[in-house]
Amino acid sequence: MLIESRKIELVEAVLKVQNESILLELEDVLNKKRQVKKKPIFSAHRLVGVWSKKDALLIEKAIEDTCEQIHKDDWK
Repeated sequence: MLIESRKIELVEAVLKVQNESILLELEDVLNKKRQVKKKPIFSAHRLVGVWSKKDALLIEKAIEDTCEQIHKDDWK
């Protein structure tokens, strides 16, 4: 069925609706389709205050102890 025919059938069906709650539901569906869904932008600022000072120090120490080590044999 062509898209235009489907639209006409939908309009005809909506014209026959007498129930207010059904009309509200149809409006909700149409309004949701009109809204542009924006993908939330992740920012590191959302993490501010998530860690306590103690936790931050522990994480910083763990990074220093494990990640910031240069092993001379790894370059061979």
